[in-house]
Amino acid sequence: MKFSVITVCLNPGEKLDATLASVLEQTFEDAEVVLKDGGSKDGSVERWKRENASHPGFGRVRVLEEKDKGIYDAMNQAAAHALGEFLIFLNCGDVFPDKRVLERTAEVLAKEERMGTDMDSLVLYGDTYSEKNGVVIAAAPAISGFTCYRNIPCHQSCFYSAALCRKKPYDLQYKIRADYDHFLWCFYRAGAKMLPMNFPVASYEGGGFSESRRNRKRDKQEHRQITRTYMGRGELFGYHVLMAATLAPLRRGLAESRVFSGAYHWLKEKLYHRREKGR
Repeated sequence: MKFSVITVCLNPGEKLDATLASVLEQTFEDAEVVLKDGGSKDGSVERWKRENASHPGFGRVRVLEEKDKGIYDAMNQAAAHALGEFLIFLNCGDVFPDKRVLERTAEVLAKEERMGTDMDSLVLYGDTYSEKNGVVIAAAPAISGFTCYRNIPCHQSCFYSAALCRKKPYDLQYKIRADYDHFLWCFYRAGAKMLPMNFPVASYEGGGFSESRRNRKRDKQEHRQITRTYMGRGELFGYHVLMAATLAPLRRGLAESRVFSGAYHWLKEKLYHRREKGR
């Protein structure tokens, strides 16, 4: 099987319907959904199964019901059961922006396979549509140390080889940034090939656990701890200086502003594409 789309949930409500529908509508069908439920009490999983039992793609959805210690533990459990060669983690409420995401990704993978790429050490990533601000957030045309420090691709827009996810499960000491830690491990330790795909992979709902005001302090603490794990002092100092020189706080404000985010991300996309053509 080519893909496993992993969705973890706990009392997801109607958000579950939209996420699963976007997966089952994909034109590429060599894919499964691993729905990991941590013990929902709202009846949403049972309702979905009851209402979609006659759906042609119903058999491609496997429901795992098991207690977990949180979202990253649930993701590890699901990854351990996944049958796909590549995994993507799509949270409840997030969707594929069009019906050909898996098909286009499979075409990229086929090309890499013909080139002799080590498929067990490959990460594909794409752009992300932000439902919060109604803009497409362009992913970096290449992953560098500074990209890892500043702003990695959205987790929901990344396809990981299953081998990478099993070799390095999500570290449960991190409550907010375990996915960030895993991405940096893939880049710095595993030496994975990070391949950009110039199309939106996920439509991201936003407003999750890591974005709440009360978790921002912990988010910064985990970022500091993780970057110190993978980056040297000199490297970190250079990135601090570069962030200050490029007015990072101002740019972040523009990127998140409902008024200015459209223009900001449009300009960023143009600069990324120009840089890509110049390579």
